[in-house]
Amino acid sequence: MAVSEEFLNYVVDQFRELGAVATRKMFGGVGVYFDGKFFALLDNDELYLKADDGNRSRFEDAGTHPFEPWEGHVMSGYWSVPVDVLEDPGALAEWSQHSIKIAKAPKKKPANKKGGTRKPKR
Repeated sequence: MAVSEEFLNYVVDQFRELGAVATRKMFGGVGVYFDGKFFALLDNDELYLKADDGNRSRFEDAGTHPFEPWEGHVMSGYWSVPVDVLEDPGALAEWSQHSIKIAKAPKKKPANKKGGTRKPKR
């Protein structure tokens, strides 16, 4: 699992219509950030965008696949970008908008692990 410098430079250039992105090496891959928010990742010279129920079907319909950092460990929160989208900076910027929106959304608080609500003391 690695990302070649050539592919990294290519992807950064392809984001030119989106605006300036930053990258950071992580776990053998590379994280991609827009306005400080992590919205995409690179691994094995493939680009993945953050996905949720609002855009996952778009990736499925395009025939792409979820990120699988190692065999049997699928991370459905990131989906591979179709080659035709990656090759078109305007399309890549448009596909990235929802991923950035997901990244900017406030984090959900974890559910109460005890399974109940606390009653006020009397």
